[in-house]
Amino acid sequence: MEQLGQGCITTEKDVDSLVFDWGTIHMLCEEKVTGAKSISFGTVVLQPGKGHIRHNHPDADEIIFFVSGEGDQMVDDNPPVRCKAGACVWVPKAVYHSTINRGEGELHLVVAYIPAGSEQALRQDPNVQIIPAGQL
Repeated sequence: MEQLGQGCITTEKDVDSLVFDWGTIHMLCEEKVTGAKSISFGTVVLQPGKGHIRHNHPDADEIIFFVSGEGDQMVDDNPPVRCKAGACVWVPKAVYHSTINRGEGELHLVVAYIPAGSEQALRQDPNVQIIPAGQL
């Protein structure tokens, strides 16, 4: 991590890897890493045919940006919509949603929680393997 006055620059090498059977998350901006409380931000890689099943964030909005690959995005229990690179999904606070990789390769996403904090549930998931920064 490189400090820039009150800001900073982080890379995946600077943060823990949150590894699940469905993929990997790197929270590049969260209070634990940067001190940010107003937003958290990270990268997600979903493996083919896998994804983050129906869930919600009671205290935060979520933005999901599709970087590469394609997947089915469900929001508010509506039928899933096929999304590809360039799609941006806004999930309001407490709304149920899921993201499933429907492509042949990895699905790369960027996610943000506003306000920060909802990402902590990922660390408490009994199925997560947390690999400390720099060890993946």
